[in-house]
Amino acid sequence: MTDHRRGAATPPDLTSLAAFDLSTRLRLREVSAHDVMTAYLDRIETLNPSINAIVSLRPRDELLAEAEAADLAPASGPLHGLPVAVKDLVATRGLRTTWGSPLYADHIPEADDRLARRLRRAGAILIGKTNVPEFGAGSHSFNPVFGVTRNPYDPARTAGGSSGGAAAALAMRMVPVADGSDMMGSLRNPAAFCNIYGFRPTWGLIPDDAEGDLYLHRLATDGPMARCPKDLALLLSALAGPDPKMPYEVAVPDLSALDIEALKGARIGWLSDWGGVPYEDGVLDICEAALAEMSALGATVETLPPPVSRDAIWESWTTLRSWAIAAGKADLWNDAGKRQFIKPELQWEIQRGNAMSALQVDGASRIRSRLNLAFADLFGSYDALAIPSAQVWPFPADWRWPESVGDVAMDSYHRWMECVIPVSLTGLPAVSVPAGFGENGLPTGVTLFGPRNADRRILSLADHWHQATDWPNRRPPP
Repeated sequence: MTDHRRGAATPPDLTSLAAFDLSTRLRLREVSAHDVMTAYLDRIETLNPSINAIVSLRPRDELLAEAEAADLAPASGPLHGLPVAVKDLVATRGLRTTWGSPLYADHIPEADDRLARRLRRAGAILIGKTNVPEFGAGSHSFNPVFGVTRNPYDPARTAGGSSGGAAAALAMRMVPVADGSDMMGSLRNPAAFCNIYGFRPTWGLIPDDAEGDLYLHRLATDGPMARCPKDLALLLSALAGPDPKMPYEVAVPDLSALDIEALKGARIGWLSDWGGVPYEDGVLDICEAALAEMSALGATVETLPPPVSRDAIWESWTTLRSWAIAAGKADLWNDAGKRQFIKPELQWEIQRGNAMSALQVDGASRIRSRLNLAFADLFGSYDALAIPSAQVWPFPADWRWPESVGDVAMDSYHRWMECVIPVSLTGLPAVSVPAGFGENGLPTGVTLFGPRNADRRILSLADHWHQATDWPNRRPPP
């Protein structure tokens, strides 16, 4: 094992254990849900004020009472007795849900959405929410309701987003697992910024809520985040599964045991900077060093040219994204009294989407289809493809977004996350794995992705990597 661990807790306390280990111990009654809850709440009380990852935390006495009830009840699922904070884009019955917007600052839903229902059904105890950007737009978690979430490795910098609160809470051992969601790298980018794992599953494996349009505007998906791939698999097992109300179905893979030597003999295609996507100094070097280590573990890594041009992909993405956002936020936009409370970046997206023609959307969809077919051809020769998880290091928390990457000016609030788009457009299973730290002491990540329904294979590659490196055990400074 590569030795780069720093500050590991010895002996491990309950918050140092992997979620799959805690789940087993809870099921065997070797530990109590009450003690697990106490340990995590103590860490939240001590550490959360400095990074602001968890918001709308429920009262301690309520949570301890719920944990005691879990100790008396038979195990109800894979997350039985585990404390989980849910992303503040997920409606949770009786628990404040704001979407980071002042329009919903005091909103308390009367019903759970599907993800929250599945978490409860799996036995999780919902303790509160994790912070997000307003309506999840942008990869920096700040909003006018709760403020900014800070990076555990440098609180002056961002934790990323939109699942920034989830990633930061995981890195600080304030939760054992966390849900994320990903439209444009929203769980992969914060995973890279916070030195943890984020998995974007095959589109449809975790179904959306059966409401509104069920066919168009499908660019995002929920996914698990964790400190190890086995914990990703644990949470995925609770969230995945078909819904008869949805017009598609994806078979749930066997997640009970991952292939711990999956990198041996694996063929990986490295797409590097995709023919000119800009990166800050050192980011690509760290990714390439990680791929060299994967080669040492038995993989064959080859550098590939981009299968579809960078400009075509950007055109497709910005068209489809703005179109989807405009459709999803039409009710807010059409209410003049509410429109003024929408942040400028989101207003820009909605205005672009409202101006789209049907032929523009059709053209964007054709590019998307061409990329999907190009990937299918590549997967005839490669088990996985690799791209960086981010183009920049975690940037100052008081920025709205990076206005340049190196000496290249960014022409939109999200251009600095251009590298993640190929996976977002095609809905393929992808995992951001910790790749290491730069000379600045900040982490970054590399993304491995595979063909549709190769979720178990991609998680197995990540697990082999984790067993050999264990980057998340390089803890944030106290």
